[in-house]
Amino acid sequence: MNCSVLFFAAVKNFSASTTPFHVGVVLNLGTRIGKIGQTSISLAMDEFYASHQHYTTRLVLHTRDSENDVVQAASEVIDLIEKEHVQAIIGPQTSSQAVFIADLCNKTQVPVISFSATSPVLSSIQTPYFLRATLNDTAQLTAIASIARLFQWKEAILISEDTDYGRDIIPYLIDAFEQTYAAISHRSLIVSSATDYQIKEELYKLMIMQTRVFIVHMSAPLGARLFLNAKEVGMMSKGYAWILTDGITNIADSFDPQVIDTMQGALGVKLHVPRTKELNEFGVRWKRRYQKEYPDEDQLEMSIFALWAYDTVYALAMAVEKTSGSNREVLKYIQEEKFNGVSGEFHFVDGHLKLSTFQVVNIVERGGRGIGFWKPDNGLTSASSISDNVGLSPVIWPGDSTEVPKGWEIPVSGKKLRVGVPVNKVFQGFVKVERDNATNITSVSGYCIDLFEAAVKRLPYAILYEFIPFENEHGESAGTYDDLVYQVYLQKFDAVVGDITVTANRSLYVDFTLPFTESGVSLLVPVRESTHKNGWIFLKPLSVDLWLGSLAFFFYTGFVIWVMEHRINTDFRGPPSQQLGTMFCFSLSTLVFAHREKVENILSKLVLIIWLFVVLILTSSYTASLTSIITVEQLQPAVTDVQKLLHDGDHVGCDNVSFIKDLLKQLHFDKSKITNVGPEHYVDALTKGDQNGGVSAIINEIPYIKVFLAQHCKQFTMVGPLYQTAGFGFAFPKGSPLVGDISKEILNIAEGGEKEKIERMWFGDLNACSIDTNTVNSENLTFQSFSGLFIITGAASTCALAIFLALFLSKNWQELKNLDSDKSAWQRLMSWWKYYNKKDLNSHTFRRNKINDLENDSVSANNGNGEKQEECQTENQRASSFSDAKSDEEELEEISCSRFASPVPDASFVSIVVSQ
Repeated sequence: MNCSVLFFAAVKNFSASTTPFHVGVVLNLGTRIGKIGQTSISLAMDEFYASHQHYTTRLVLHTRDSENDVVQAASEVIDLIEKEHVQAIIGPQTSSQAVFIADLCNKTQVPVISFSATSPVLSSIQTPYFLRATLNDTAQLTAIASIARLFQWKEAILISEDTDYGRDIIPYLIDAFEQTYAAISHRSLIVSSATDYQIKEELYKLMIMQTRVFIVHMSAPLGARLFLNAKEVGMMSKGYAWILTDGITNIADSFDPQVIDTMQGALGVKLHVPRTKELNEFGVRWKRRYQKEYPDEDQLEMSIFALWAYDTVYALAMAVEKTSGSNREVLKYIQEEKFNGVSGEFHFVDGHLKLSTFQVVNIVERGGRGIGFWKPDNGLTSASSISDNVGLSPVIWPGDSTEVPKGWEIPVSGKKLRVGVPVNKVFQGFVKVERDNATNITSVSGYCIDLFEAAVKRLPYAILYEFIPFENEHGESAGTYDDLVYQVYLQKFDAVVGDITVTANRSLYVDFTLPFTESGVSLLVPVRESTHKNGWIFLKPLSVDLWLGSLAFFFYTGFVIWVMEHRINTDFRGPPSQQLGTMFCFSLSTLVFAHREKVENILSKLVLIIWLFVVLILTSSYTASLTSIITVEQLQPAVTDVQKLLHDGDHVGCDNVSFIKDLLKQLHFDKSKITNVGPEHYVDALTKGDQNGGVSAIINEIPYIKVFLAQHCKQFTMVGPLYQTAGFGFAFPKGSPLVGDISKEILNIAEGGEKEKIERMWFGDLNACSIDTNTVNSENLTFQSFSGLFIITGAASTCALAIFLALFLSKNWQELKNLDSDKSAWQRLMSWWKYYNKKDLNSHTFRRNKINDLENDSVSANNGNGEKQEECQTENQRASSFSDAKSDEEELEEISCSRFASPVPDASFVSIVVSQ
């Protein structure tokens, strides 16, 4: 007797003592996933109870075929609940079926566990009795968006099945792509029953679009037919990129060889299940069981759905045993319990399996070749390491190419890009439209045209285009530049190339490339020669604040030195008017280093040294600036700003076909003051001026003004910019991939110097003018320019003054405190001032002077002794009555008279005087 007979005999004998738990199984048994699920469920039943014979409960399965129909699936569930009294349901297989059945079972409180329904609309909150033993479709979308970002694809087209399964993913995919600054440019829905002709018709529509990245989200049977037709129409060739969601990737290895051959080069994502010994052994058992149940079919590879179906039976059987068969408790146990199944960790989070690692595969040869992984924590990593190497391993793309698809291209259908160009009779250096009347051939040239063609030549792909002038039947412009740009929005032009200013309003309808010219709007005004006969030109080098600041520091420095020198230096003494004059003259004379007064105090010398350094810097800067003003001939604008034009009510000119007129209205110019002046009349209008029927200024964009000034720089100049614009750019339809590529090539052209060569060819050297096209106006030296110097000298003077006053008070505090202590504060302050105003006879300066005087007068002392003695006696008598209010001169007189106390002064007398 073999083992299987013994097993079934044991089960039969044991069944009498077990409690049955009836479970309905609803699958599409005619599909590959249905067959895979059925095989896994039956295998799980046998193996689970073979290893758990002691369990007192048994699952009793009631299998129904939903025949891939929503109504049929719902009908089978109702029959299972009412007739078979099932207590749980495994299935249904599709998301569209699950939406109805989940709601039905929610009302009857029968748990539903599906291992293949992945639609994100199936919410565990709305249907608490529905569990998904698989992943939510949204879990893989971040991984797919990361792939697009890795290869720098900005757009992709979604091809999905026109069912709940295919439609429900759309908003979530759009959000995922927006997070990577990409977009889903188009959505293509294909019904499950579509014929090959209908599929091809949809594919042909996609072929004429520019996007070449396709995301396929549909059931396996429809996906297989899609690739068969895509291969036939030529969309599985070089330049195309295909990304498959897990609905197809999970069972790609089970496709027929013919289908796999059509999918070569596609990328796909699927749940990563690490290969283990147990998994390999299970695979062998599963294949044996599948071959036994479906002997007439080709051998299939085991997929993740087989693992999920197997683990679902295990989870349900364990829950039934633990809870004794209560529906509500079974559901709770399954949600809370987790175990390591054949698919990995089997653990529910928010009604579906916990998110784990996705594997990125490349469909080559007979199946999917792993090229990388995606994890929620660290994103994409190559197949060589799950954590270290960012990116993916090398990919074999459709057409057996190793070159990464660009993601878009101009459809090869013989159709040329219709490139609109403006028709402008002036400034033709930018765009020049010429028509040969003999041959009726129109040629387009110019700076903008050459720049566009240079950028297109650099693209790694070919673009066919033709220039179409925006003109009427008379060969004149068919409208304004705004009208021209709007033609792109109306799809009458595929692009616009020319001197088109990038503005916010125009950007609402088209996308612009990076600007290729200088930006801004400025004034074009006449110039007048700056006269040097101005009598006050010497004031110009320094600004008003610097003049006033310098003068203040001159006076402050002089005052500080006077305070510190007044008591010890006779050069800083005398009547008040003389002292004030000395103070100012001393500080001002330092400008030319011609001060005659000699300072004695060490603090004064320190202040003077620092101040002379500051004066040296000031005078040198002043001299340099004045020399520049006098020696360099300058041209000054007749008008310096817009406000002056508004205030004076002057006329201004502008080009009628540009947006400048609207700008002038925003600046509050009266309509009567705005004159339409074409570039060919700029010279005449500006030369006449406002008083003679002309204009005071022309307002235009900087590129135009620079071209004009290249020929008229001696007569006119530019003031501004007064308004900021983005410059000239090429216009394309919204979302056009050409915008980014052309912009990149414009930068490359500018950096390589080719842009400058094109500019010189059409306009000459725009910088060859003898004067700068901007307003020539030497900037005055300001107080801020020398703030550091003034801080240094101011701090030095203040610190020196503070030290001097502190030393003075500490030395003379007793005398000051005893002066008029019973008087008022003002009287006391005046007494202190009188005390300070006296000479410091004990200072070294006066001591030195006394010795010198005695030595010089000793020779003639005897000759005038008598007369001097009489004079001194008289003076001493007068001074004795005013001893408390002696002046500096009186004190000196006393000293002088004392020298004649004896006929001839001797050394002892000198020593006494010095000691005093």
